[in-house]
Amino acid sequence: MKIAIASENGTNVSQHFGRAPLYVVITAENGKVAGKETREKAGHNTFAGGQGHGAAPGERRGYNPGSPSKHAAMAQNIGDCKVVIAGGMGWGAYDNLKSRGIETVVTDIDDIEKAVNLYLEGKLPNLTDRLH
Repeated sequence: MKIAIASENGTNVSQHFGRAPLYVVITAENGKVAGKETREKAGHNTFAGGQGHGAAPGERRGYNPGSPSKHAAMAQNIGDCKVVIAGGMGWGAYDNLKSRGIETVVTDIDDIEKAVNLYLEGKLPNLTDRLH
């Protein structure tokens, strides 16, 4: 199984999926980490127009007309992953990943290694209240 973690520096879980420029992809076998690689990730910095979400304050983000293609670009390099871990994200990205059969876990754990180990132990809580 492969787990993708959105990150800005390769060590910490990004607090916002859309802003992260890379994924740390962990290969797990028999409940243990068996491999690790870094992959590029499309994000807000990749798309013309910057960070526009197309939502008013308090509304769920990530459902404007251009969002599906942006979310597809963000998921392009992790089609072989079963799980994505991030510190937060918009509802549109969350729903898009879910529609691709990718489990999405939103966490307040900052350290990638700790988050992955908790996930593999079945102890990483999914804090969906961090979605916006």
